[in-house]
Amino acid sequence: MFNIKDNKKPLRKIISLATCLVLASCAPVDYGPTIAHPNRQFEATPTLSWNHGAMISAANPLAVEAGLEILRAGGSAIDAAIAVQTTLGLVEAQSSGIGGGAFLIYYDAHNGNVTAYDGREVAPMGATPNMFLDENGRPLDFFTAAKSGRSTGTPGVIAMLHMAHQEHGKLPWADSFKPAAKIARDGWPLTARMAGLASEMRNWTEPGAGVKAYLYDAAGNPYPAGYVMKNPEYARSLDDIGRDYRVMYDGRIAQDIVAETHKAPLAGTLTMQDMRAYRPLKKEPICRTYRVHLLCGMGPPSSGGIGTMSILRMLENFDMAANRNTALGWHLFIEAQRLAYIDRDTYVADDRFVNVPVDGLLDADYLKARAALISPTSIMAKAEAGNPRGARRRGEDATNLETGTTHFVIVDNKGNVVSMTTTVENIFGSQRMVDGFFINNQLTDFSFAPVDTLGRPIVNAIAPGKKPRSSMSPTIVFDEHGKFELAVGSPGGNAIIAYVAKALIGMLDWGLTPQEAVGLPNVIARRVPTSLEAGRFDPATQASLEAMGHRFKSDRDSEGSGLHAVQLTPNGLVGGADPRREGKAQGQ
Repeated sequence: MFNIKDNKKPLRKIISLATCLVLASCAPVDYGPTIAHPNRQFEATPTLSWNHGAMISAANPLAVEAGLEILRAGGSAIDAAIAVQTTLGLVEAQSSGIGGGAFLIYYDAHNGNVTAYDGREVAPMGATPNMFLDENGRPLDFFTAAKSGRSTGTPGVIAMLHMAHQEHGKLPWADSFKPAAKIARDGWPLTARMAGLASEMRNWTEPGAGVKAYLYDAAGNPYPAGYVMKNPEYARSLDDIGRDYRVMYDGRIAQDIVAETHKAPLAGTLTMQDMRAYRPLKKEPICRTYRVHLLCGMGPPSSGGIGTMSILRMLENFDMAANRNTALGWHLFIEAQRLAYIDRDTYVADDRFVNVPVDGLLDADYLKARAALISPTSIMAKAEAGNPRGARRRGEDATNLETGTTHFVIVDNKGNVVSMTTTVENIFGSQRMVDGFFINNQLTDFSFAPVDTLGRPIVNAIAPGKKPRSSMSPTIVFDEHGKFELAVGSPGGNAIIAYVAKALIGMLDWGLTPQEAVGLPNVIARRVPTSLEAGRFDPATQASLEAMGHRFKSDRDSEGSGLHAVQLTPNGLVGGADPRREGKAQGQ
């Protein structure tokens, strides 16, 4: 049992939260036995007291409407999540899809339980530590690796959603696949963002065969925005999965995925045995206080919850409210990021393979000591990894930056909440398409090198059966009385940590609305110089920061943020959708 008590700022008790771990030996039809962990439960929001309606915030209006359609039919937040995900996998295929993975934080308003669902992809048992090195032992070019057959891990999002649906779904499993299947058959206008990315890709790499076949005409020109797309193969896949999700793991779709990964160049080792062996996991989320709030997020193999909470709990030692959108406020945020990122890089990976000192990294005294390294007037010379309790120093990280992700938030008519980040990794994943969808290149989220230049092992090195480290940070926040307050998350590779922390500071410290908070300029301090979003940051504030010693680069990330949030206010549910994407927040 875990109780949080603060005499000055009373918080609710945390009694228990049900979690279990699904064993790899279980039969795929029912997930088999579980290992129980001590429960944690937040003070419940009684179902009968919820009178705030429902809301969805996601990166495409068609996906939002698909989810609302399911809610209107009596579906739960989990039912709606299936509809939103499968629609995004069609109309925002560059970012996520059924060929990828996801993390989901779920709040059950009836009993107060908060659950973390892990649908991260898994490396095949034939994976080797050197699989992304060339014959001379040097790391492959990123796109060479990403477009290869070696880059795909066993996709987990469908199995994860099936697990969540078994526990929290209200409608039949097949129903939630129908909105996306209908769009795929009837057609939809190609969005400006997808059309632009398909075209711009030629500036970075030769588009893969799947991208060309799907988004280019016979003359080799990308389709323009507004072109009416249809995808009957995808509709058929959704129909089949709706009848039996196992077709994704032990049927024709699984066979097609495996066959595609064995094609040149650089054929992979994924097998049907790898596909059949996949199991999603149900875990206890990482939950920590931030001032009078309690944040719940994703633990390893994601670094998102740890990274985001590290930043915030360092900033708890400063008066961020008094420095709303000031140079000092941004300075503190940047310096806390630098310390959090180096700890994340050094210590966080798949905790089934390496020791991840979660409690040490998030310990209040440890983070207070880390915060003491931050000067209010100048930057620190170099951010170095700390020595949290339970840590063993590892090699210097050599992992590439991730992209190709999306996030959505759903609050249903009972007050249940989904915060879900979902991905195929790079833009259009491995750029290989099967049965109407792109398959992931998630294994390039591993460090290409297994050891650093000093020969020390890197925590995020590749291993058979291992999950690559993620930065996805789906988050749910509770107020001082234990009631749901807000949910938020974002895509953006390892910049996700900075994006989500920024939005949380905006809403919790600076009193901004969700829309105002997600629209704040993006400032990512994973290394020096700090990445600064061109055109959004105040020049005078930037000049003040440069006087403190900060160096900046304008970074037009190929993905950027895609923050989506929903907050419960005295006036009801209020949503925010990142203006950098094409989505919206809509209630009913």
